[in-house]
Amino acid sequence: MSELSTLDKAKLWLSETFDEETRNAVQTLIDSNSPDLEDSFYRELEFGTGGMRGVMGVGTNRLNKYTLGQATQGLANYLHQQFSGEIKVAIAYDVRNNSKEFGKIVADVLTANGIKVLLFKEHRPTPELSFTVRDKKCNAGIVLTASHNPPEYNGYKVYWNDGAQIVPPDDENIIREVYATKFEDIKFNGNDDLIEWVGEDQDDVYIDACMENSLYQNVGRDNLNIVFTSIHGTTYTTVPKALKKAGFTKLDLVQEQMIPSGNFPTVASPNPEEPAALSMAMDLARITNADIVIGTDPDGDRLGVAVRNLEGEMQLLNGNQTNTILTYYILDQWKKAGKITGKEFIGSTIVTSDVFFDVAEKFGVDCKVGLTGFKWIGKMIRDFEGKEKFICGGEESFGFMTGDFVRDKDSCGSILTACEIAAWCKANGTTVYEYMIEIYKEVGFYYEGLINVVRKGRTGAEEITQMMSDFRSNPPKEIAGSPVEEVKDFKEQTCFVVSKNEKKVMDDIPKSNVLIFYTQDGTKVCVRPSGTEPKIKFYVSVKDSISSKEDFVAKLPKLEEKIAKVKQDLNL
Repeated sequence: MSELSTLDKAKLWLSETFDEETRNAVQTLIDSNSPDLEDSFYRELEFGTGGMRGVMGVGTNRLNKYTLGQATQGLANYLHQQFSGEIKVAIAYDVRNNSKEFGKIVADVLTANGIKVLLFKEHRPTPELSFTVRDKKCNAGIVLTASHNPPEYNGYKVYWNDGAQIVPPDDENIIREVYATKFEDIKFNGNDDLIEWVGEDQDDVYIDACMENSLYQNVGRDNLNIVFTSIHGTTYTTVPKALKKAGFTKLDLVQEQMIPSGNFPTVASPNPEEPAALSMAMDLARITNADIVIGTDPDGDRLGVAVRNLEGEMQLLNGNQTNTILTYYILDQWKKAGKITGKEFIGSTIVTSDVFFDVAEKFGVDCKVGLTGFKWIGKMIRDFEGKEKFICGGEESFGFMTGDFVRDKDSCGSILTACEIAAWCKANGTTVYEYMIEIYKEVGFYYEGLINVVRKGRTGAEEITQMMSDFRSNPPKEIAGSPVEEVKDFKEQTCFVVSKNEKKVMDDIPKSNVLIFYTQDGTKVCVRPSGTEPKIKFYVSVKDSISSKEDFVAKLPKLEEKIAKVKQDLNL
């Protein structure tokens, strides 16, 4: 049987299964021969291993009442297979357009299937949802968010009863149920008697847990000048309250950006990885003479941190730098408290800097590495629960977690630790930036760069697939003047050692479409198509050793030049 054309797929949405508003919107796409018709229906919006993310609108490749309903009906079916008795699911949503309405639709589908729902009254950060799943002993959790994607996007992430995002085998089993669900099978008629509303009281429980797990010493907190922005996102509900409760009294907010809005009106992109997203906060920092600037993404799991560099100017740290500072400080505090026994570990991911192996070794703890995404760090915690103690973890994309009370990246706890470090540095006559240099003197000077190659739409997806295929069939022989020594292919689960002409099996990490090239001088290049955006990412890490602040100043431009050479050699 031949596959349906895009037009035929669209015509299926004109049936009585779909409401009048949806039918009219689809008919308009057909009648106007809109180019959006192809992109809206040429495929099904992928329900991936953590959930789904897409542009909002009608169609099988869009996020809407029906694609969300299908996902939730599939999840409900699986929950009934896995659990007996009362089943509880917590639902949160961020500030994005339609998030609140989508949250209620999802709740209705669950309650229509006899599942109790703990639904947040208003938008809240993703890590608070993760915390609540554990705190309220839920069987699962759902958050409606598209992280820092453009305003036209929304998304849907699923958490399991440990508060972490779903991992094998649950993710594959849920995906199977979702794809087996027909639109006409979705139960939309909810039962509000099965909804328990979650309010501000839960914020306080979450904030107290953040403080308990993220703070170590009370030094100079009342003398630290902080600028914070939620970039129109959810953390206006938690972070200012947490900072004040912890004793950080000198807090200035970027008031224009504390207004929640799914249109993110003051930024081109609400992504704290991009300096432009923090430009208003940086401007305020110049007025207030701030010591630290912090911004979070719309759903409040990522954080961007800027501190004063050696010239006294505010500089945005990259994710690896922030996480290096946080990890080193936390491990140092654990060591001073006599809490390190040799049965502790930190978590990282394959695209993140290898500096964390060196930091872990210095303090006598293990560094476990998983695939990209905090779901895999969450899985580590679950796999080793009762055997090894998780201390902290992070990855390069501006995410970090300060303990296992939240099983996902958590900006609130991380911000408390970052501000404690900044206050401690200031009280001791130094800066966070100088502290970072001291760490690099100890463990090696790692420097990173991220290169995004954007390829949109159907043809873009094909181009990205071809690029990965080309790198596999013809890997680079040399990068930035150093011969490639190792080629790690996580899709094939092999590691090819060039000098020995030897291919080894590498099956300790699940399969994923990722390639890593290591050169003889320690340069690392990781190539990975994004799972949430139309881009292919190149994560570059270069390294050297330094013995002083002057050494750092001299070698930084050389490492920057080396990253530029990597880009040139890979034709990026």
